[in-house]
Amino acid sequence: MDSAVRYLVAKYNPKGNRIGWLMMSSILVEAWDLYSIAFVLIFIRTQFNPDPLLLGLAAAGTQGGALVGALLGGWLSDKIGRRVMFLATMIMFIIFALAQAFVPSVGWLVVVRFILGIPLGSDISNGYTYIMESMPKGEREVMGNRWQFMFAIGEVMTLAVIAVFIIANLPPELIWRVTLGMGAIPAFIILVMRHDLPETAVWLIRRGRFREAKEVSRQMFDDPLDMLPDQDITVPHPRAMDFLADTRADPIRWKATLYGWIACFCQSSEFSTFAFYLPVLFVMVGVSSILGTNLVTMALYIIAAVAGWVGPMITPKIGHRGISIAGFGIVLVSLLVAAWALYSGNKMVLPFAAAAMLWGHYWDASNCMTIPSVVARPQYRGTASGFAYMFVKLPSFLAIFLFPSLFAAIGQANATLLVAIFPLIGLLSAIFILPEVYGYEHD
Repeated sequence: MDSAVRYLVAKYNPKGNRIGWLMMSSILVEAWDLYSIAFVLIFIRTQFNPDPLLLGLAAAGTQGGALVGALLGGWLSDKIGRRVMFLATMIMFIIFALAQAFVPSVGWLVVVRFILGIPLGSDISNGYTYIMESMPKGEREVMGNRWQFMFAIGEVMTLAVIAVFIIANLPPELIWRVTLGMGAIPAFIILVMRHDLPETAVWLIRRGRFREAKEVSRQMFDDPLDMLPDQDITVPHPRAMDFLADTRADPIRWKATLYGWIACFCQSSEFSTFAFYLPVLFVMVGVSSILGTNLVTMALYIIAAVAGWVGPMITPKIGHRGISIAGFGIVLVSLLVAAWALYSGNKMVLPFAAAAMLWGHYWDASNCMTIPSVVARPQYRGTASGFAYMFVKLPSFLAIFLFPSLFAAIGQANATLLVAIFPLIGLLSAIFILPEVYGYEHD
């Protein structure tokens, strides 16, 4: 079995790019939901006038649900298969994305958004397993690193749609309900496009379902896998938490995975706090309207989209260590410059520091999910991807509650220095922990 899996990983799949982009496209769905809520909260607050805690829960609910979904979905992906999970997650998302548009209160919005986060967290971990098992080494790393590019595109699309609604003078209640409900549209398109994708041959092999694996390999790789018998066998199913012991058994796999967890936490923390710089930037450029805020934010994320595209392109040349060191280094320097600008009153520097910070972030975040997924053994890959994604969602959830109070308590400049701790930890981890695993292949 192991030799057949290694053979597939090294083999070119003429349909692999299509599968990779289909998996990446689901990030547009998550980006739409995560970012749209930030820009329609003002309309929700005006209509319902909830207390700050409830409004914060409405914004963070999806993050909390995604935390659950990452762990549960990754485990189920290993247990019942990749294909079942990606179909189930898209169907579930369509239902609850539409339900957001009809909630009667903020309390119900919190409940719906928490449930909505479960398929979002699950789909990311499942998508990475598909990429790692459908594309050859080298190409799969580049595709996996494109997730930040897709997030930026989703951000720009969301802002553009909301800007059109505002220009059209739609009623505020209609704007937030339609915006949140529209997330079901890309989810439905992705579901239709994914419907005919087969289970991965790698998962079928690891489950001993050789006849199906040979058929899938013939369809996807034009290779019947003659080294496998034509009869299925019974393979013991590994326990989900065995992946931790298996990961620690190999020094390279363990160091790479440990770095992935640290990088996921650090990049998510630095980005989740970035929103608190935006009001200062908007004041600096004279922006006070909702439409102006959307347009300035859109400009920032166009820069981020460029960074998200360039990063994966240069990863084959400088490796995972290179893109990580460069990304965290740029964010660290940008935050230090921003802190100096706030302390000294040179606030005109802030827009440039923010743009540089976004550029660096979209590099240091590019491979934090790819690395744990690519080094994990196939039988634990879904669990490993989901476990890593948990370290993305946890700080995102906490930052919404903790950082507003922190920023108010210690001030913008001091908080900027505090946030700089995260890229510093990420940079040191990339230098001293991360081994180069670009093109990694299992023994």
